[in-house]
Amino acid sequence: MTNPDDSRVRAVYGRLWRYVLPHKLIGLAAVVGMAATAVIEGSMVWLLQPLTDEALVARNLETARWIPLAFVAIFIVRGIAGFATELSLGYIGRSVISSLRREVFEKYLTLPARFFDRHSAGPLLSRMTYNVEMVAESVTSVVTIAIRDVLTVVAAIAVMLYQSATLFVFVAFLFPVVAAMVRVLGIAFRRYSSRIQDSVGEVTQVTDEVVRGNWVVKAFGGYDYERARFEGVDGANRRQNLKLIRVRSLGVAVTQVIFGIGVAAVIYWASRESAQGELSAGQFISFFSAMMLMLQPVRRITNINATLQRGVAGADSLFKVIDEDDEPDGGTVDAGRLRGEVEFRDVVFSYSARDDDVLKGISVRVAAGETLAIVGQSGSGKTTLASLLPRFYDLASGEILIDGVSIRDYTLASLRANISLVSQDVVLFNDTIANNLAYGQLGSKSREEIEQAAEAAHVMDFASRMSDGLDTMVGDRGVLLSGGQRQRIAIGRALLKNAPVLILDEATSSLDTQSERRIQEALNELMRNRTTLVIAHRLSTVERADQIVVLDAGRIVESGTHGDLLAADAHYAALYRMQFSDD
Repeated sequence: MTNPDDSRVRAVYGRLWRYVLPHKLIGLAAVVGMAATAVIEGSMVWLLQPLTDEALVARNLETARWIPLAFVAIFIVRGIAGFATELSLGYIGRSVISSLRREVFEKYLTLPARFFDRHSAGPLLSRMTYNVEMVAESVTSVVTIAIRDVLTVVAAIAVMLYQSATLFVFVAFLFPVVAAMVRVLGIAFRRYSSRIQDSVGEVTQVTDEVVRGNWVVKAFGGYDYERARFEGVDGANRRQNLKLIRVRSLGVAVTQVIFGIGVAAVIYWASRESAQGELSAGQFISFFSAMMLMLQPVRRITNINATLQRGVAGADSLFKVIDEDDEPDGGTVDAGRLRGEVEFRDVVFSYSARDDDVLKGISVRVAAGETLAIVGQSGSGKTTLASLLPRFYDLASGEILIDGVSIRDYTLASLRANISLVSQDVVLFNDTIANNLAYGQLGSKSREEIEQAAEAAHVMDFASRMSDGLDTMVGDRGVLLSGGQRQRIAIGRALLKNAPVLILDEATSSLDTQSERRIQEALNELMRNRTTLVIAHRLSTVERADQIVVLDAGRIVESGTHGDLLAADAHYAALYRMQFSDD
C-alpha cells in the first residue's frame, strides 16, 4: 500500500523540480562533473593495487614511473570536475531561491486582506528567508548525493568486485540494513523539519514585535516579559533542532557500527584468502580502500533524508502560499475617471463565517461631489464600511455601486484608481519623502506636481528645514518623522492622486490643533467636487458634511445634517455633548 506521506513528498519534490528544469544545460554540466568525480575516485583506489603489488612489493621501476604521473593527472581532472560541479549547482540553487522568492512575493502582493488577517507577519517573513534556503539546500545537496555519491558507491563496488567477488558478499549484506534504516529515519526527519520551520516563524514574529514596539517595551518595562516570550519560542526551536540532530546522529552511529561489522568480516575473510594465496596485498589494499571510499557517500546517503525532508517541508509551506487564491477580480468594466456617486444597498458583512455580522443591512447614498461623514463609537463598523468600497473585503450580501455600476463589475485596478485613501495608521516606506508622496502609479508625476502636493499638504513646512528637503529618507515605516509629519505625507499622497472618491479615516487624528486647522484647509480644497467618506471621532471635523450617518453595532441608527441631528437630540447629539462637555 502506498504511504500518503510518501506520495505527498514525491508530489512536492516533483513540483519543485519545475524550478530546476529551466537550467537543464547547466545541470548537465554538473552531472558530467559529478560522474567524472565518481570515476576518478574509483580509479584512485584501483591504482592502489598495482602501486602495492608492482611498485612496492615487486619493485617494478616502470610501474613506479607512471603511477605518480597517473595520480597527478587524476587530481587535476578531479579539481576541474569539482569546480564545474560546485559552480553549476550553486548557480542552480540560487536561481531556484530567486524564482521561489519572487513568486511568493508576487503572491503576497495579490493575496486578499483576509489572508493577512489570519496569518502573523513572522511566519510569512520566515518563509521568504529560512524556508527558501532550506529548499535550495535540498535541491543542490540531494542532487549531489543522488548522483555523485551514488556513482561513487557504484565505482567502489565495481573496484571491489574486480578485486574480490568473495569479499564483496560480506559488504553486500550491509545495504538492505542501511536502506531499511534510511526509511525509518525519514519519518522522523519529516516531522521534525516541519516543526523547526514553524518555530523559526515564531522566533521571527517575537523579534519583529520587539523591534517594532521597542518604545512600548521600554515605557512599560516589558524586558522580562519579552525575554520569557523569546526564551519560550527559541527553546522550542532548539528542542526541535536537537531532536533532528539526535535522530541524524543516531543514523550516522548505526551506519558506522554496521560498517564496522562489515569491515571486521572482510578483514577476517581476507586473512584466510591471503594465507591460501588467493588474495594479494595489493588486491586487499585496493578492496579495503574502495570499501572505505564508499563509507562517506553511504553516510551522506543515510542523512539525505534529513535534507530532503527539510526541503520538502519548506517547499510545501511555500506552495501553500503560492496556491492561495488571489483577490477576486472578475470585473470587466475598465472605467476611466468616474463621477463618484456612491451607494450602499443593504450591505451585510462579517470577517468570517464563524463571526457575527459587523455590518447589518447598511443602506446609504452619496451624490457625486458630496461628503458623507460616518460617526459612532469604536467598534460600530465605521472603518469596515469604508474598507468595502475599494474591495479590500467583499461583502457577504447586498451591493455597493459607484455611478450606478456594482463595484464587482469594475476591474480592481480601475476601481482603486478612482479612490484615494488617508487612514489613521499611516504607512510609509523606507524611501524619500518625495517617493512616498509619488508612490506606486504616482511615480509618473512630475517633480513640480509633487512639490505642489507637498505644499498643499503642508509637507514643505518641515521638509524645507531638512538638509535633503523632499529627498530626505523617512526611515523604516517613517520612524524618523513625527506622527503629524507622517500624516501630512499621507494627505499629500492623496492630493497627488487626485481621485474622484476620497476616504478619510481619522485623517487628522495625529495632528495638533494648529496643524489640524491648516491641514483641514488643504482637505477642504481636496474634498471640493469629490465624493468623500469621512470617518471621524472628532465631531468638529464633520460639521460641514452634506450627510452624517451614525453607526451603532453595525446598523445606521441616525442620519442627516449636523443641524438636523443636533435638533433630533438622539445618538449624535449625545456623542456631541460628550465631546464638548468641557466647553
